[in-house]
Amino acid sequence: MSEWLEAEDEEKALEQLHEMRCTDGLPVVIPTKDRLDRMILATGMDPDLILGELGPAMGIATVEKVAAAAVMAGCKPDYIPIVIAAVKAAAEPAFDLAELQATTHCTAPLIIVNGPARINCGPVSSGYGALGPGHRANATIGRALRLSMINIGGGRPGVSDMALLGHPGKFTYCLAEAEEQSPFPPLHTSLGFDQSESVVTLLGCEAPHSVLFSDNADDPEDSEKLLYVLSVGLANMATNNAIFTSGTALVVLGPKHASALARAGLSRETIAQKLWELTHHKTADHNRYAGEFGSRFQGETYPCFPSPKNILIMVAGGIGLYSMVMPNWGGAGHNNCPVSVRVEDNQFCEIPGLAGN
Repeated sequence: MSEWLEAEDEEKALEQLHEMRCTDGLPVVIPTKDRLDRMILATGMDPDLILGELGPAMGIATVEKVAAAAVMAGCKPDYIPIVIAAVKAAAEPAFDLAELQATTHCTAPLIIVNGPARINCGPVSSGYGALGPGHRANATIGRALRLSMINIGGGRPGVSDMALLGHPGKFTYCLAEAEEQSPFPPLHTSLGFDQSESVVTLLGCEAPHSVLFSDNADDPEDSEKLLYVLSVGLANMATNNAIFTSGTALVVLGPKHASALARAGLSRETIAQKLWELTHHKTADHNRYAGEFGSRFQGETYPCFPSPKNILIMVAGGIGLYSMVMPNWGGAGHNNCPVSVRVEDNQFCEIPGLAGN
């Protein structure tokens, strides 16, 4: 069990946590014993159960420590199944968390939620402003992962988190897929899961890059034009994907753009294939702009991604002119690959009197 800090009141406790660099710079909910006990009870798990190790400090992530992060972040107990799944994903060796925290790139773990947990453990927003303010589950679930990365993983700016600038997603970065608005099967089904399962997918991403496109159902080239502008945002010569040609990036299609592509008879797989083809650049451009990383390719063109499978496609956001793309870092031993973990939402306990709090 963890050691307890003492303070005269919560205001002094907050200042103590700030001084110890245990916060993300914003005020936190003080994890008193009562609050922590209720969050642990909601998990239905032993508080000493080990969920994994978080780098670069390789701290042991127990249920108790992660529950403390969830309390500090402002999570409702309903959210804890998603938080625990996200921490498990971050602790997977394939996620390369130690390297992701230590890189000078701005990457941050994006939490994507699929399946019934979107509603049962939230609701986690997938619509208008899903990556912005006003959505408690999105804001606090992503923040709980970040606080775990700080206090368990030891990722502190300028010490072990070496991002030169970072981006706002390093405070919180979480959304659900808009499965009901999508013309495609949910993202997690393309990653080997059943549609009925609840799944968290974790992917290291840059901040969202906006893609503007006004679709026209009467234009026979409409889908090709949309795919082209998506490809420009996804892997232009300013991105790691174009320079290092590794890793997995994300396309978040707005419902209107998703419908336009589906209307053209395209599936998630064919969209990824076409985007992969469109993100081949001229080798001469790579040699010109890549500096010390240039002169690696033969032939006239080269691919920015290893394969179409390295371009994930999901649907979220409001209905309108915009989609988003998230290029990625593409570094470390596993090239910043996505990691998906089931949300074990069938063993969590409801806390009497806490519903809606």
